[in-house]
Amino acid sequence: MIKIVLDCFGGDRSPSANLDGAVLALSRFQDLSLILTGDETALKQGLSGKDYDRSRLEIVHAPEVIGVDEKPTDAIRLKKDSSMMQAVKLLRENEDIAGMVTVGSTGAIVAAAMLRIGRLKNVIRPAFCPIMPKIPGGVVGVCDSGANVDITPAHLQQFAIMGSLYMENVHGIEKPRVGLLNIGTEEEKGDQLRKEAYKLLSNTPNINFTGNMEARELLAGGYDLVVCDGFSGNVLVKSTEGTALQMLRMLKSRIYSKNIYKLGAAIMKPMFTEIKEFMNYQNYGGSVMLGTRKVVVKGHGSSEGTAIAKCIEQAREMQVSSLGEKIEQELPEYVKG
Repeated sequence: MIKIVLDCFGGDRSPSANLDGAVLALSRFQDLSLILTGDETALKQGLSGKDYDRSRLEIVHAPEVIGVDEKPTDAIRLKKDSSMMQAVKLLRENEDIAGMVTVGSTGAIVAAAMLRIGRLKNVIRPAFCPIMPKIPGGVVGVCDSGANVDITPAHLQQFAIMGSLYMENVHGIEKPRVGLLNIGTEEEKGDQLRKEAYKLLSNTPNINFTGNMEARELLAGGYDLVVCDGFSGNVLVKSTEGTALQMLRMLKSRIYSKNIYKLGAAIMKPMFTEIKEFMNYQNYGGSVMLGTRKVVVKGHGSSEGTAIAKCIEQAREMQVSSLGEKIEQELPEYVKG
């Protein structure tokens, strides 16, 4: 049985979305058991009337909630009875718990991962790696996307190694093509960090480095993994998601502006539905944190039940693939300190 702890508070739709996701995940995976952390009364009320295997779900009372506007280090130190910190404590202290899922404060979970859960051997810094859909099909990972703002070329090298192992072992992509996010594709482009990282990645065995990548190429299909600092990666992911969302809204607005457009839209409705589902981040879960001693998955704060279930699935897949062990085996050869 694979045991995952789910922080049920901190998101825009918590705890209802978390509970919907938990029930959905339990129905999909018979080898899964869940521990829910949060206000016990609210969780029991939310579960009332839902159909699920009660033998595979338990609740740990945690009455406090860490807000997104709180200073992360203060929050994890002072709010020990919060749903997130109780989940972190369970994860750290119980070897039989494989991982945790949260949609709460990004800053708090990054701090907790570093200070409470810890890193795998030889990992300099853990990194978030969300996935996004590629237009030709399949997915592309973005590593890092929010965990590390100030980095070195050695960090980017480790992101490439860990991300490649993730895309290969969890998403089944053989020899994933790795691109370095930059302002141009030429080798000499970018600041000193990117130039030094380019040389380092070019001389890193066992990763399939294909050179620099411009942001506009993220979904085009030429890359399976993009490595970048956490600031640039977060902007890349959110701007891509935001552009897709606004384009869909514009199409909807224009369709209803003229009768002839409405007629054409009626015929093309299935295609519009497919495009909407293709770009819907709810279908792709959250960001796995690569390099932590235990599995951590951070979902969008606005996640609905479908996305929560996908996050739980991601945590399960990370455990099934033994990714942490593979990262520890691969990194010693490359660690730069």
